[in-house]
Amino acid sequence: MLPTPRKYFLTAAGAEGKDTLTAFDKALLNAGIGNINLIRVSSILPPGAEYDSGLFIPAGSLVPTAYGYTISQNSGERISAAIGVGFASTSFGVIMEFAGICSEEEARDRIKNMLSEAMINRGVEIVDMRIVSIEHTVERIGCVLAAAPMWY
Repeated sequence: MLPTPRKYFLTAAGAEGKDTLTAFDKALLNAGIGNINLIRVSSILPPGAEYDSGLFIPAGSLVPTAYGYTISQNSGERISAAIGVGFASTSFGVIMEFAGICSEEEARDRIKNMLSEAMINRGVEIVDMRIVSIEHTVERIGCVLAAAPMWY
């Protein structure tokens, strides 16, 4: 059984690459999470998890992470990614992520709406939100991603 993460941070970044995978890799690096192994998780921030913007995670670590990304090869296309945490009046948080062909503002609005709906679905009141986002105009092969790495 894996331990429950006690810390997290939110990050968003964009990048260009010569290939789709290298664009994704560079976006990970730009987001500060390029040297860890992401284990994709769904949408619940553990109760009591603390935000730590300077969180150090050793290279090669297996890191539970909620994330969304998109890659485009259409020059001039605007792509965006956003991730947010909605905090309930109880102790846990809900994470929602989005990436697509849109403006940064549209991505942030989608996150706000998804967080509100997720809390309504759980029958709890949302008391706060924290959202990060990025917008990128594709030059050749572009990637945007938004992530919530969680650590111990």
